[in-house]
Amino acid sequence: MPELERDAGRLTFKLVYYGPAQGGKTTNLMQLHDRVGAEMKGELMTLETQHDRTLFFDLLPLGFRAPSGLTIRFRLFTVPGQVAHDGTRKAVLSRADGVVFVADSQRTESINNGESFQNLAENLGRVGLDIDRLPLVVQFNKRDLPAILSEDEVRERYEGAPWPLVFATAIRGEGVLQTFSALLSGVWRAYAQELELDRTHGLSEASFVAAATGGAE
Repeated sequence: MPELERDAGRLTFKLVYYGPAQGGKTTNLMQLHDRVGAEMKGELMTLETQHDRTLFFDLLPLGFRAPSGLTIRFRLFTVPGQVAHDGTRKAVLSRADGVVFVADSQRTESINNGESFQNLAENLGRVGLDIDRLPLVVQFNKRDLPAILSEDEVRERYEGAPWPLVFATAIRGEGVLQTFSALLSGVWRAYAQELELDRTHGLSEASFVAAATGGAE
């Protein structure tokens, strides 16, 4: 459940980018930071190591003010892809309000993608979150590389899955905003009624997404 600080008039959503190592999670956040025009945008922080680009997490704070005066904040994180950092992944996932799973489109990465998605499902359970109820978007990244799964193959593998599916080349910025917007829509649908986003705060799904992205396209 998003963190609502009633005295401070602030609502914070925690969004996590998850997936195998070197799949493009950090690239997604870097592109978002460059492209979104949110009313309040903070600095992008990245911790890199010799073995994994993001040992702990990336943090991208965004936000805007609703017509009611309520401040809406989004804290965006990525998790380390390497198995050795599974404890960190669980810690970052804790109390997440939405997740983007960033898969690598290369055929050689299919097993890694599957294992990472299974790890996501397991870790969500360990931190008390239900993958069937949590807003989730699946992004297949690196569409610019050779020897990748076709869109038809990916759709066949995910046939019947309830999650939006986005194809992206994050290094070029392609599909990055589409992925983020799909997640924002899922977040609004999941929490709007309970938080009275529309009735009390004047935020329809469309205006919620537009304000969070600053109208970026």
